[in-house]
Amino acid sequence: MRRFSFTSTLAVVGLLSMAFATGARAAGNLAGQEPIEVTIELGKPGQHVFVPNKLRFETGKLYKLVLKNPSNDAHYFTSQGFAQLIYTRKVQAMGTRDGKLAALAEFKGTIREIEVYPGQTAEWWFVPVATGRVTDLRCGIVAADGRTHADHGMIGEIVIE
Repeated sequence: MRRFSFTSTLAVVGLLSMAFATGARAAGNLAGQEPIEVTIELGKPGQHVFVPNKLRFETGKLYKLVLKNPSNDAHYFTSQGFAQLIYTRKVQAMGTRDGKLAALAEFKGTIREIEVYPGQTAEWWFVPVATGRVTDLRCGIVAADGRTHADHGMIGEIVIE
């Protein structure tokens, strides 16, 4: 068993202290990243669709996914597979405050599904942490005909590289 002398231990502590004092930091500081904004429309008046219905992201980058619902129906953005490939920083429910778009509520933790009401917006801030392709993006709300919005074509694909 090799033992370190008191002198060698002090030398290691001194080197580490100098590294921190000179500003050595780990790469990939997410707090300093500007988010890459990606907007997706959940439905259109009279249509059950995601626009676009194919999304592409890169690991290690901060994204702000803006979920806008311009339709007259509520819609879900649901993907279990997507939730397993990302780290959610926050989700914000957006609305008007003092005549300006503002965050009204914030959610943290694992998010698998977001419901956005007609004419409203939500923002999902996340960092992809694993690569993969998921095809389970869907809206599970049941339409008046008894079929889900996904049955009407509101499905999509997400690729993380």
